[in-house]
Amino acid sequence: MTTTHDVLSIGHLIGHTLTDVDNYDEVRDPGRLDDIVARVAVGTPADVNQAVELAHRAFTSWRNVPPAERAQLLLSAADVLAGCAEDLAPLLVREHGGVLWEAQTDFALGTGVLQHTASLVDGFFTPVQYDDEQSFISIERVPRGVVAAVVPWNMPVVLTMMKLAPALATGNTIVLKPSPFAPAALTLALQRIAQQLPEGVVNVVHGNADVGQALTSHPLVRKVGFTGGTATARHVMASAAGTIKNLTLELGGNDPAVVLDDVDIDAALDRMLKGVFTRSGQICFAVKRIYVPRSLYGTFADAFCERVDQYAVGHGLDENASFGPLNNKAQFDSVTNLIEGTKNSSAKIVQLGKKLDSAGDGYYVLPHVVRDVEHSAPISSCEQFGPVIPLIAYDDEAQVIEWANDSEYGLGSSVWTTDIDRGLAIARQIEAGSTFINSHAFESLDLRMPFGGVKQSGIGREFGEAGMSEYVEDHAIRVVK
Repeated sequence: MTTTHDVLSIGHLIGHTLTDVDNYDEVRDPGRLDDIVARVAVGTPADVNQAVELAHRAFTSWRNVPPAERAQLLLSAADVLAGCAEDLAPLLVREHGGVLWEAQTDFALGTGVLQHTASLVDGFFTPVQYDDEQSFISIERVPRGVVAAVVPWNMPVVLTMMKLAPALATGNTIVLKPSPFAPAALTLALQRIAQQLPEGVVNVVHGNADVGQALTSHPLVRKVGFTGGTATARHVMASAAGTIKNLTLELGGNDPAVVLDDVDIDAALDRMLKGVFTRSGQICFAVKRIYVPRSLYGTFADAFCERVDQYAVGHGLDENASFGPLNNKAQFDSVTNLIEGTKNSSAKIVQLGKKLDSAGDGYYVLPHVVRDVEHSAPISSCEQFGPVIPLIAYDDEAQVIEWANDSEYGLGSSVWTTDIDRGLAIARQIEAGSTFINSHAFESLDLRMPFGGVKQSGIGREFGEAGMSEYVEDHAIRVVK
């Protein structure tokens, strides 16, 4: 029976208020498919135009707010976001299928991004100047204008703040399109944040591909920040090309974890497993393939499977659940098809763990470890985005470096060793935006490090001054004496 009690209605956030519309879509709990979590507005290009025009009007004054004042407003927004976790994290769990600590981490990371970005504003706008006998030159950073942000469902809060924080800190305004699979908690949080800011600085329009197309092609939008799949990013690039917009794209990954022969297996597994199965493997920079020296392969694989077999899969609000369901039917079908295809290969795929009673009618998949698999196998070369991990044996360092780089992706990566100098030497040969040594999970991230990918894992960087620089133009002024 479909559950419809306490169903939220979420409209567009245009200015400070949530608007009523005629057309809504249902958001259902991926762990309890009979439960309707929210009814969320389905937008149109006209809604996009209204939001963008308001954001453009707000930009004309917001850009002139002193940077120090904008930084203080970001800190106020951070306080608001931190306070959202108590009531909105459980709602987010019911939308995206994660467990409660993952949703709470999403709010905490988002809060940290706002705070850290605010701390960098002082000095960021100090012009670079030259004064000599011939001329005076001033190179000044100026905001771009209206920013379009498009974010996915897996960690929607922090991924939004990775765009909103640098955009607002540098004097831009923003129109955001959430994923239809996790729009409610994010929009309610953004509504509370918007109240701290001038009207029109933060706006949200919900919808499907036509809304995304209208937003990323709008002539008043000067910058697009997108996190999502590489295939969708190609459409975003094409849409933005008509008006030559600046782009930051944070895309998919097939992150390798390179285990060296001096590794402490137990210590490595304590940290590594967090980077494999968090969010049921639905993280862009999750560990997607693990390379193990052939001499250690059996020992490592046995220890890995023993740990994974202790996992319990259930609803995200079940405190006994290690991880929850996949987010949607398309992702569920993709992962289950990968598993079935691997069963028909020469590799050995092992299903582990158990389902809790709370894992009822939903998109639940038990953890799977793929043993004795080739580097070139489909399960090794794709972005699984689910609780499936291949373990691949290698013979020497030259081979594993070649294999680690043999991918169209290059987002994250890791090296696991007790010899840090050796780990650094390997890390410097890996083609990726980030390489972590002896970690590969949320705890690996540091807001002082630029985050982004190479090759088809993205364009540009987020976090810190590198991320802020994506949202400004350099304006060069020269006075000839």
